Order: sequence, then structure tokens, then C-alpha cells
Amino acid sequence: MITPGGALHELSIAEAGRLLRSGQLSSVALTEYALDRIAALDPDLNAFVLLTRDRALGLAESADRALAAGRDMGPFHGVPYALKDNYDVAGLPTTCHSKLLLENVPTTDSDVEARLRAGGGVLLGKLAMHEFATSWPSFDLPFPPARNPWNRDHIPGGSSSGSGVAVAAGFVRMAMGTDTGGSIRWPATYCGAVGLKPTRGLVSCRGVFPLSETLDHCGPLTWTIEDAALTLGAIAGVDTIGGKEAEPKWGGDLSGLRLALPRRLYADAPHASPEIIAAIDSAAQEFARLGADIDEVGLPDHDLINACGRVIMMAESFALHERDMRRRPDDYAPYTYRRIAPGAFLAADDYSRARQSRRELERDLNAGILATRHAILTATVLTPPPRFDAYTAEGGPPMPIQTILANVTGNPALAFPIGLSKAGFPMGAQLIGRQFGEATLFRLAAAYETAAGAKPRPCLSKDGPFMEHGSGQ
Repeated sequence: MITPGGALHELSIAEAGRLLRSGQLSSVALTEYALDRIAALDPDLNAFVLLTRDRALGLAESADRALAAGRDMGPFHGVPYALKDNYDVAGLPTTCHSKLLLENVPTTDSDVEARLRAGGGVLLGKLAMHEFATSWPSFDLPFPPARNPWNRDHIPGGSSSGSGVAVAAGFVRMAMGTDTGGSIRWPATYCGAVGLKPTRGLVSCRGVFPLSETLDHCGPLTWTIEDAALTLGAIAGVDTIGGKEAEPKWGGDLSGLRLALPRRLYADAPHASPEIIAAIDSAAQEFARLGADIDEVGLPDHDLINACGRVIMMAESFALHERDMRRRPDDYAPYTYRRIAPGAFLAADDYSRARQSRRELERDLNAGILATRHAILTATVLTPPPRFDAYTAEGGPPMPIQTILANVTGNPALAFPIGLSKAGFPMGAQLIGRQFGEATLFRLAAAYETAAGAKPRPCLSKDGPFMEHGSGQ
């Protein structure tokens, strides 16, 4: 059972690593604590679709033996983590939360899993997601949808839903997700976590079931900025297409850094919550107080950016799913089918024009705004998390999600919390940086995180559907 008042789930990767290396904590104890916490709390949250208890304890024992023998394999040595269920792990099912892949058991690891295992990490299992990394939460799939730990009646965002929940609930310090149009940053925002979509090509997607091969990105969800930086160091570099910045400079002084603020993009968005708009404005003021220069700028109309990305996504996802959609249409959730099927009606010139628009957007962003500014501060999603019962057979409520730009251009983007709403839900923003400029994003967000002070976790109570925000146990 979980030790009353225990705080092992509050340890960062670096803090856990120091205790492991000093002998004050064993990987077995850390892993058992995580497994017990999951057993006690996850039945109400559904973050995991597969928990590999025996395998995890075996990996933890190996990690302890290696440290005792003087072999230190890096920051993840002995540290538990989990994977979204579209990452391949040899011998474990990769289902993508779908009936179509229940029997899919790969024989090789994804590149990310291979790097984490080589670094001594302890895999706890696979996490819930939206089917095939698209669509909405659905109750007619092999596994129940993950629930927001701040209030179980509300969605946690997606498609990396289980990853956001697992981090916010303190099951793991890091969970891997994927991001094709915002699927790391959306759940990071709704769950109060940190979510990194790296520069395109910096982290390998080999061995990860694709949604849209030219828009997909693999990245981590974590509780802190430092944990995101440590994770990127562990997983980056398999198919890198360019150089990387130096290690982040940690510190509160942001003098010399310039931020672009496309305020009209988020403030004028239909259905945007005034409270979230005000929180982003307040975050901009805090960055200015920390020494950054803030310039208000214009960005291309979000409808144009979204159309460009959606055409590419629909064309590429339908090409991947065409055979199954013709032969086994009833095995898809209705939402998923309706999201992918329109790709059948796209002409080749639609796809070609979208690719051309993508090249123009990438050029204009990097040769324009980001040529003279280090990052863009803007919104992720501009509404609070909807209730599950807001979704009907016809779809869900309108949600202004402004994340797809960084997928279209391939620039890195880092989502981070900016406070709690009056209703007790996390609010978030994102920084979009120069290509391979992750270190600058970490520096900016870490300074903000430090200035904001300790953030609350959801209090995981079993006394009803609402979980009051608090320190959490």
C-alpha cells in the first residue's frame, strides 16, 4: 500500500536519481511505490491499458544491480516511465486503443523505447489514447477513455490522454506521447503538465504507429521543465536532421531574449474563454518582468494554418487506413471513422497545394518572426476541458485548439501550466521556438516555472466525481 504522507511521486527525475545513486532509495522501492499508487488510483482514471508489473520489477532489480556494480546508464537509470500505446515494445501489444490491433504484438522496440531501456529506465506499461491518435474520447472501444484527474467527469485532452493523466496523477514522472496536431500539448494543458513537441526529426518516430507521417512528432509529458529537458536528452538524436543547441541555461534572468506575442490570434478566437486569455496575458507580463522583451505580432490566420495541416493529415491518415476502412469499417469508433474517411475525397492537387502552403508557412515563420525573436508565446487550447457527456454521436463541443502551426512548420513547441481557473482546472500556454531551439524554450519556461512557485496536483479522492485541487497524496 501507499505509505501515508509519502511523497515519492513528487520526486523529479533528477531528485530520484540522486537518491538512487546515493543508496537512499532503490529502484525496486520506487517502482513498487508507483505500481501500488496505480493499483489504488487508476481504476478511477483509466490511464493505463496495460500494466507490466512483473516486467517492471525485473527491470528495477536489474537497475539496482547495475548501480551497485558501478554502472550508471544515465538520468533515467532506475526511474519508472510509461508509453502511449502506439509505441512498439517487443513482446507487448501495441493496440492504438483500437479493436483492429488487439492482436498486434511487435517483435522489435521503437527507437524511443530502445533508448530509454538502454538508459536504464523502468517501463511500467502502456497508456490510454484516442483511437489511432485521432478523434475524440469514446466508450465503444476495447478500453475505457482516460479521465481528467482534476475532475473525472471531464476529458483530459488527447490524443495522448493517458500520458497526461499518468503524469498529473503522479504515477510516473514522464510519459511518452505523440503530437500530430497538438496531441501532447492539449492533454498537458488540461492535466496541468508540461508537454514537449520537439523539432521535426530530432526524436525518431520509428516503431511508433503513425497518424500522419510528415506531421507526427514523438515527445514527453512531464511534471517539470527540467524533467522534459532530461527526457529529451535521453531520447533525441536517432534521426536528427540538424544541429542542436547547447544545454539549457537555467536561471531567472531572461535579459536579451525576445518573445513574440500574437495576441489577436488567441484573443479573437471564437469560443475562447476570457479567463484563459487573461492568464496568457498575465504570463506575458511575467516573462517581461523576468527580463524578456515582448513584441506583439501578427501570425497567419489560424483557419489557413489549420486547413493546411488538416488536409495533409487527412490525406496521409486515409492512405494508411484505406484497406481497413474498406474491409472493417465497423471496427473503428464512429468518431475515428468520420475523422479519417474524408481523406478519400481529397484530390492529389489538394494535397500538393497543402504541401506548398506548408513550405511557405515554414519559411515565413523562420525567416520572419523567429529570425529576430527567440520564441513565440501563444495559446494551446482556449476553453476549459469539456465534460464527457458533452460528446454525442454527432461530435463534441467547439474547442479553439491552436497547436497545429508547430506541426506544420516542424518547429519545437513547449506547453506549460499558467495557473488554475476559478473552477479548479489547469490553464496553459505554449512557447514555439526556432528549429532545434529546445534549450531556449526550456530556459524561458523554467524561469517562469520557478517564478510561479510550487504548483498543486489534483487531490485524488474517491469521494465523488470531483477532485478538489490540492497537494495530492
